[in-house]
Amino acid sequence: MIKEHYGFLGANGWEQSENIVDVRSPFDNKLIARVSLASEKDIHAAIEKACIAFETTKGLSSRKRKDNCLGVARGIENRYDEFVEALSLEAGKPVKTSRLEINRAINTFEIAAEEAQRLGGELLPMDITPAAEPYTAITKRFPIGPASFISPFNWPVNLVAHKVAPALAVGSTFILKPATSTPLTSLLLAEVILSNCSLPEGSIHVLPCRRDGAALFSTDPRLKILSFTGSPEVGWKLKEQCGKKKVVLELGGNAAAVVHHDADLDEAVSRCVIGSFAYAGQVCISVQRILLHEKIYDEFKSKFVTETEKLKMGNPMEESTDVGPMIDEANVQRLAQWVEEAVEKGGDVLTGNQFSGTMFHPTVMENVPRDCKVQCGEAFGPLVVLDKYSTFREAIELVNDSIYGLQAGIFTRDAHNIFYAFDNLEVGGVIAGDVPTTRVDNMPYGGVKNSGFGREGIKYAMEDMTEWKVLVMKNMGEKAE
Repeated sequence: MIKEHYGFLGANGWEQSENIVDVRSPFDNKLIARVSLASEKDIHAAIEKACIAFETTKGLSSRKRKDNCLGVARGIENRYDEFVEALSLEAGKPVKTSRLEINRAINTFEIAAEEAQRLGGELLPMDITPAAEPYTAITKRFPIGPASFISPFNWPVNLVAHKVAPALAVGSTFILKPATSTPLTSLLLAEVILSNCSLPEGSIHVLPCRRDGAALFSTDPRLKILSFTGSPEVGWKLKEQCGKKKVVLELGGNAAAVVHHDADLDEAVSRCVIGSFAYAGQVCISVQRILLHEKIYDEFKSKFVTETEKLKMGNPMEESTDVGPMIDEANVQRLAQWVEEAVEKGGDVLTGNQFSGTMFHPTVMENVPRDCKVQCGEAFGPLVVLDKYSTFREAIELVNDSIYGLQAGIFTRDAHNIFYAFDNLEVGGVIAGDVPTTRVDNMPYGGVKNSGFGREGIKYAMEDMTEWKVLVMKNMGEKAE
């Protein structure tokens, strides 16, 4: 049940402040709730508490860490409908898509529970030289310290889970700044953690705050890692501020799908429609560019436009809605300007380019010059551009002609082409037989170039939140009697 007013989870538990933000529905601008914002003083106090609590959490057994992760998974299940409602209301995500996200978040914590039991080490052979024969060594990973998390608006449950779950799995404390436009699900998650985990006071803090008040998330040396998901412009600036702190950046992209002439065309069309327009394209691995072999270009284009025009736009709370609103009117106007620029430079709109308020109709373009923003920027909206190519090698070069490199999708039955793409694409993930929008929550996820730094995925995030330590023991030479 959505409350009228939410506090933040700070150093003194649930706190209220005079600085308040209204959380409104992107669909109709109705007030959903009001949320108290944390001040710099509140954040400073929360970091201090997190440091104190870390002295306890770093020693939690793998069983307790596993139980904490499973407790969160079961807690989300128990409040499933609340999470779905809050997510659809605050993010404007169609309710059927919201259910998918909540299900993924549950699975993310379940994966973390499994990985918590695997955070071990190894017996290291030291007798590789005669001088080291009297020695034995063991290695083990230890949590590095309190963590700092900054999450985006577009997946405000599962992308938060991808930071929080590995922290619980390694025994780390943390402070979390959710997106100001979508804080409700993070606050619900905090309630679930407090109710279902055995943690010392001050282990977790959820601190909605203004961007200009969140400097401590990156600059405070007591926080040992920053995990940020958001825009490249903000992410790279934060990295500069972090000093010696570990940094993981999950940033933007303009993902491409390559459809070769040997692909199952109907399957490719169906998957590309979903990959392009799910959550109104507000996904960092949303399909923005579709590269089509010249033999199948016209047939794919015709089918793709037809299927795109079947999508139903409307109220995200209705089961039949496929495409809901963008997060705000400012982003609608930005995308409209990008389309206008492309048209002025010779691009053609095949369907869409209609907008009102926060609703932007799914839009398909072709003949767009490569220097247009809809080609080289990150649209982060319901827009896709079609291009053609002659050879598979050319297609790979076109994908790589980007400042981004998050994921790419390849539709082909040719194993040689799949491995050529794997070897040559400048991206963090290659999805063969599906769209780049594909992500399973145990896989390493992240990009190269402007798309990020480091990897998420529970196991891989846990590695960033821990460091190796080695114990070397010399045989004292004592003989058994």
